[in-house]
Amino acid sequence: MKAARAWQRMLSGRRLDLIDPSPLDIEIADIAHGLARVARWNGQTRGDEIFSVAQHSLLVEAIFSALDAQAPREAKLAALLHDAPEYVIGDMISPFKAVMGGEYKEVERRLLAAILLRFGLKPAFEPELAKAIKAADGDAAFYEATELAGFALAEARKFFTKPRVELKDFAPYVAPWRPQEAQAQFLARFAELDA
Repeated sequence: MKAARAWQRMLSGRRLDLIDPSPLDIEIADIAHGLARVARWNGQTRGDEIFSVAQHSLLVEAIFSALDAQAPREAKLAALLHDAPEYVIGDMISPFKAVMGGEYKEVERRLLAAILLRFGLKPAFEPELAKAIKAADGDAAFYEATELAGFALAEARKFFTKPRVELKDFAPYVAPWRPQEAQAQFLARFAELDA
């Protein structure tokens, strides 16, 4: 019986092996293109455009950087890339990830490690950095839930942590952009942090 194909061809021409991803097969243009076309919240958001993972990543990095302006460039880059594996595997909602468990998380972990190595970062987040990125991700999720995904404030408070930042400071990130705009903004911020 023929083995199933375990790689995806990217627009750059790279073939990324999902079982054993190599940092050499990862290009930021592929990541930005993919993330700008992957919908957060399974597409269940208000507006004419999807709210993309690229835009979410920019929001998380902006919150992370606002909360720790002195964070090193590498930490800010890690925050921007925290959901980068989703350019290949899509954005699975948290309830689905909980159902799928270990194997899904392991594929995601290996992809993230390869991505981080590709851009000169450690292959896993240090615990303190992981905690800070997760907190910024939580702040973003609260505002996405209430502004885009139809959650009432009382309902959002049950499922998400209370944000430590004011929405008004990040409002431009919460209005869905066209995919080309999200892609361009993601690449521009990556270029600033990778310089």
